[in-house]
Amino acid sequence: MPTNQYAQTVLGPVPADQLGHTQTHEHLLSDLSRPLTAEATATERKRDNELIRLDNYYEIRRYHSAEDLRLHDVQDAVDELLPYRAKSGGAVVEASSIGLGRDPLGMAEIAKRTGVHIVMGCGYYCRAYHPPELDEASEAEVTARIVRDVQEGVDETGIRAGIIGEIGLSWPVHPVEQKVLRAAIAAQRETGAALLIHPGRGEPAPLDAMRTVESLGGQADRVIMSHIDRTLFDTRSIRELAATGCYVEFDLFGQESSYYPFAPIDMPNDATRVDYIADLISAGYLNKVLIAQDICSKTHMRKYGGEGYTHILDNVLPLMRRKGFTEEQIHAITVDSPAHVLPMPL
Repeated sequence: MPTNQYAQTVLGPVPADQLGHTQTHEHLLSDLSRPLTAEATATERKRDNELIRLDNYYEIRRYHSAEDLRLHDVQDAVDELLPYRAKSGGAVVEASSIGLGRDPLGMAEIAKRTGVHIVMGCGYYCRAYHPPELDEASEAEVTARIVRDVQEGVDETGIRAGIIGEIGLSWPVHPVEQKVLRAAIAAQRETGAALLIHPGRGEPAPLDAMRTVESLGGQADRVIMSHIDRTLFDTRSIRELAATGCYVEFDLFGQESSYYPFAPIDMPNDATRVDYIADLISAGYLNKVLIAQDICSKTHMRKYGGEGYTHILDNVLPLMRRKGFTEEQIHAITVDSPAHVLPMPL
């Protein structure tokens, strides 16, 4: 990795070869909660805001209450990231885009207090989280907002995004989401930043998004396709996606249950995720694999009984070694590929 390649973090540019072990899809300060429907019962409303305890942990983790989906405590984030740093975690991509409570100043404080390099996202999340004004905004206006966040910084903070995304898509893609994706691709062409896509929960969704990237002249080799482990479920389709040139991101490590609260999907466990990655390596796609945990709820954090941001370091890398991965392959996935995709013109 040339030393003149830099990743943009919330504390400024960092040489890419100094990032170290990088998890390319996490959340530190975010809010995925949504209001209950008008038909929600009093019992459901009470449960939605219950504090997490030993006697309700499993139910909350399985179904996700509003309280669970709110990560809004800087001290919690610092406490959770310090063990990650102590175990050689060097950087994280904080994927919270507009609509998820993105907090540039909070992220900067976390980075200062932990020593972890934090790459901040920009753009817009899925339809249910869009601000009302997005409906009327033109594609050019959305592009300009994304470019400004990357090149100048978010509003008056001056803190610059280092990646475009996560750009949220549903399946089928909503027209406003499609507008955002098109704007994000235009912003990628202008800025050279990597593009992180959250595909819809349908097997055609990742390839559909990549067709849009290709048709609009986006940089396929600087696209990270998230959440493959809840979207594609056979080696053929995963290889087909990798063949487009994008990075294939398995980012739900630590979610070992087959139950998925957001859709009728049978989720793989960590061992199956590793098997999918092994197949990609055998097909020649070692340098197109990224991994993360997508921690976005309290029940995934150590303080509340979860696995914490060190799960990959503690448990997944030993699993990879047991399954025959070499140290060079592990380094390629966790260090080299992030250091190749994250740098951009400064």
